[in-house]
Amino acid sequence: MKLEFHHINFVGDDVDRLHDFYTTVLGLADIPQSEFPRTEADEKTGYDGKIRFATDGDMQMHLAERRLDVAFVNGQVINPVERGHIAFRTDDLAAFLKVLEAHNVPYSDYGTAFAKEWHQVFFHDPEGNVIEVHQQVHTAG
Repeated sequence: MKLEFHHINFVGDDVDRLHDFYTTVLGLADIPQSEFPRTEADEKTGYDGKIRFATDGDMQMHLAERRLDVAFVNGQVINPVERGHIAFRTDDLAAFLKVLEAHNVPYSDYGTAFAKEWHQVFFHDPEGNVIEVHQQVHTAG
């Protein structure tokens, strides 16, 4: 099971302002939103908040609109867009979940509720920071 840093997610009330800061002031490159196909949200699942993306060429920044009700709407406990999170990508999510379970770390499994091509789970570190681990999934079409 391979695990690697993938992105840092910051949340705020003005996503365009955040994106402008990271791209203009810090010089990160914009990543077009079209590179991140999203699952359509409805009243029972997903997230329809604004998201922008930037990169230094290796790591990504996901800048998302703060939504305090996301966990509630999705029937989960952990809210990844309340305070932001760090994210890792794995090549074997099932094996990683066994590690969490072996260490009694509870997690919220959002599946592909947010991103069509990523199966995402979220959990807390011992200090309450939110961590995402996801695996790419292949979709038909």
